[in-house]
Amino acid sequence: MIKILQYGEVSNADIFARVVPSVNVEQIVADIIENVKAEGDKALFEYTEKFDKAVLSSLQVSKEEIDEAISSVEPRFLEILEKAARNIRKFHEKQVRNSFIINDENGIVIGQKVIPVDKAGLYVPGGTAAYPSTVLMDSIPAKIAGVKEVVIVTPPGADGKVNPVILAAAKIAGVDKIFKVGGAQAIAALAYGTESIPKVDKIVGPGNAFVAEAKKQVFGLVSIDMIAGPSEILIVADGKTNPRHAAADLLSQAEHDKLASAVLVTDSMELAKAVQKELEIQIPQLLRSEIARASIDNNGKIIVADTLMKAIEIANEIAPEHLELLVDNPFDYLDSIRHAGSIFMGRNCPEALGDYFAGPNHTLPTSGTAKFSSPLSVDDFVKKTQYTYYTYDALKAVAEDVAFFAEKEGLTAHAKSAVIRTEE
Repeated sequence: MIKILQYGEVSNADIFARVVPSVNVEQIVADIIENVKAEGDKALFEYTEKFDKAVLSSLQVSKEEIDEAISSVEPRFLEILEKAARNIRKFHEKQVRNSFIINDENGIVIGQKVIPVDKAGLYVPGGTAAYPSTVLMDSIPAKIAGVKEVVIVTPPGADGKVNPVILAAAKIAGVDKIFKVGGAQAIAALAYGTESIPKVDKIVGPGNAFVAEAKKQVFGLVSIDMIAGPSEILIVADGKTNPRHAAADLLSQAEHDKLASAVLVTDSMELAKAVQKELEIQIPQLLRSEIARASIDNNGKIIVADTLMKAIEIANEIAPEHLELLVDNPFDYLDSIRHAGSIFMGRNCPEALGDYFAGPNHTLPTSGTAKFSSPLSVDDFVKKTQYTYYTYDALKAVAEDVAFFAEKEGLTAHAKSAVIRTEE
């Protein structure tokens, strides 16, 4: 049963405690990466047989496999994928940054170019569930950014095939290549390249502890989006909230993972007790009830604060991945929320809208990193390059200032390079 904590009556350590995965995978992942570097495709075939029980003749998904998969997907679901893709494009197209140029001083031109990365690799989890939503959320921003080659890596089933809904979403999103490989070995392949899989410049997408550790270890050789932890939801709710709605929303994240964190912060002890009771009714009804039960019992909590503004202060300190505002007039509180990956406003906006359909990205900072990082966006797939141009007269006007500055840092070659042209 979920625990209820009264803010001010228990320690802050209990209030703000986070789930910390205990598994240590660092050396296992390091060994996998080294093997993929040395053996390339051979290692990938072996790991796929070992971990996914699939014997493959080719790592790349063929056009025929994609066409066959799409033909097997329900037409209604294809229509929903198309609708979701349109919403995601509409939102992310507003994120596009333009290059700029400044030439308002005689003889001086400075500017910035916004350039997409050449190749991006997207990790799409397999295993206990298939996530076509992740395909859309990660690949559409890359395509909008102008990435030339977008590739997906995803583990196959034991039959050697990729889940059809993953392939359908990839087709709709315009993904260029899809490879049947998962786990840390897939991340290593994207980072170093193999005979089949191209080396990319950026790796994005969620995964298990092995995937997260692999991304951490290859960072620097390639860019990554973030190191994602277990999924989180925090609900700020007033006493008028329907407890059935709040419980359902908590469970929408609890069913992801036994390590997922579901938190309710409210100013109403009556609501807290009603939600606690409602969770016990709803958990047995879930397909993934065992996972949800472990998440709620071990990591879930209901925090009762004196006021709604104190509840928002608590939310800011926790800095959750998903934050729901189950209150009247939610926009009155929006400016008070400083740290959250994505905010869901009002009583009719369950977090599931963001997972699948609304348009804002669902690849979000976890584990409190919303205090300093952002959701996946078009910005993740571009880089900026600056440029500077001075005429002779423009340089002459400032050369002595530049040299003086350089000499203050003890860098006489810097100083000389600034004035040598004007001395000739």
